[in-house]
Amino acid sequence: MNLKSVGEFGFIKRISQGCLIRPQHILKGIGDDAAAFASEPGQITLLTTDLLVERIHFLRNATSGYNLGYKSLAVNLSDIAAMGGTAREAFVSIAIPEECETDYLEDLYKGMKHLAAEFDVNILGGDTTGSKADLIINIALTGIAPREEILYRHTARAGDRICSTGFLGDSRAGLHLILNDIATESDEFGQLSDAHLLPRPCLREGRFLARQDGVHAAIDVSDGLSSDLGHIAKQSRVGVRLYAEKIPVSKNLKAFCASFNSDPLEYAIAGGEDYTLLCTISPDKADAVSENYLREFGRPLYLIGEVTVSERMELIWPDGQIKPITSSGWDHFVETGLGNRVF
Repeated sequence: MNLKSVGEFGFIKRISQGCLIRPQHILKGIGDDAAAFASEPGQITLLTTDLLVERIHFLRNATSGYNLGYKSLAVNLSDIAAMGGTAREAFVSIAIPEECETDYLEDLYKGMKHLAAEFDVNILGGDTTGSKADLIINIALTGIAPREEILYRHTARAGDRICSTGFLGDSRAGLHLILNDIATESDEFGQLSDAHLLPRPCLREGRFLARQDGVHAAIDVSDGLSSDLGHIAKQSRVGVRLYAEKIPVSKNLKAFCASFNSDPLEYAIAGGEDYTLLCTISPDKADAVSENYLREFGRPLYLIGEVTVSERMELIWPDGQIKPITSSGWDHFVETGLGNRVF
């Protein structure tokens, strides 16, 4: 079925079911000129937006509608997670090329709704329009956080310990498998593909870290470990020292790199779209936060380095050798191809 047969308003009616997860405080959702909802007292509102363009951020023939919808919302949820917030209301705008089937679009919204329901997020509207060539998706997402618990990029302090909530480099390996049409029958390769197509936003982890005494700064790994830590270093006017043997690499990535004669550490440092969180923690609080994290989530908070006063980014090898780290992740206006952004 194509869009001409259902029309814009017929399409909106078809996808609007199941979008309202929390009806409390919602005066009007989809169906009017604007959504209306009451603000929550004692909270700071957060707002993020991501624009996803076919052939820049994804290949439509390389992903299902469900996966595309899921990830489109996940990347926004991850931004709220990085600031220690709770996600609330989402607005989805989409520009649709004529040949895009309604089944694909409805599947796309199913992916978004599934993730929205898991994290108690309402989809309250947006906009739909036609596109001459490519599918374009823009999601705006609000969140809330107590003023004293918001995590920023510019608040890291010299001496802080740097931690990651999960493995690094898996998404980039999954992208390699997808772009090269490599079979993913093995558990290891299948999980790497899923790491790229269906990333888990760390909302609960971000909220937990924001409540912990001693956590100073945070960012999500969207552009890559080196680039995203570079953002913290630049905005906080500090340096970064990472320890090569402490950077968390999964057994799946090790198996992949063994198969393709690649370096898992290079994947972990330069790869993007893992959507783990990086945080900096006061050295006298780091052990307590790590213990609390393990107790809460049943998995470790990985200590990978420390913040320095040097304003340099360095990688320390087990033999004591020091190498500079360059920001080698994604840059929208430097990359000439799809780079590490496609799903």
